[in-house]
Amino acid sequence: MAASFLTAEWRRLVFLNYRIDPAVLQPFVPAHTELDIWNGTCYVSLVGFMFLDTRVKGIQIPFHVDFEEINLRFYVRRNDPALGPKRGVVFVSEIVPKPAIAWVANGIYKEHYSWRPMRHEWQEKGDFRKAEYFWRNAGRWNGFGVQVHNAPVDLKAGSEAEFITEHYWGYSPKDARRTVEYQVEHPRWQVYPIESWFCDVDFGAAYGPAFAHLKDTEPLSVFMAEGSAVRVLDRKILV
Repeated sequence: MAASFLTAEWRRLVFLNYRIDPAVLQPFVPAHTELDIWNGTCYVSLVGFMFLDTRVKGIQIPFHVDFEEINLRFYVRRNDPALGPKRGVVFVSEIVPKPAIAWVANGIYKEHYSWRPMRHEWQEKGDFRKAEYFWRNAGRWNGFGVQVHNAPVDLKAGSEAEFITEHYWGYSPKDARRTVEYQVEHPRWQVYPIESWFCDVDFGAAYGPAFAHLKDTEPLSVFMAEGSAVRVLDRKILV
């Protein structure tokens, strides 16, 4: 098994899940993978969460231990000749508040990180908890978040939430023929019933014209996962 590159906790992951035309995503699909479609629907997800207790090769880097991440991602499959189908995630963009994190992730894993001023708000009151994530882009604050009932439930087998969260591989194009593959290990997550949500995001400014229409599109679903400890394994290059 590959060695761990990164360990951390991913906590209070907020998912806004949109239907999207597969043709929009096709230019972003890495070699050796194909779009993963669920019940006839192609999804793209806006996700915000916290990295906590982050360690690279077992070492905590000062001032880079706890921080926000916001990403726009979609879902792919790869048929591994030895292991069979693998379900994975491709990131259109990942935003963090630390330039060093973006530099390492872009250089080693060929991801699409950038850094921006960021903040988050977590609250717990009675039977409810709130998680909201914000970043500053093109001169304005963007943000989204949820209020949830403070009682997580197990994922239902065959559910949309299971499809969205149960992807344990990451893929990123190294070039037109080669793809970076890495594995992410974590236990099966629980999710929270949603009480309310909001989204104030200029998708076009943040992610480009191909995604601008999402600004005026209702997500098919919104949920929050509690998250867990995670382990990101060292990369492999597919040729």
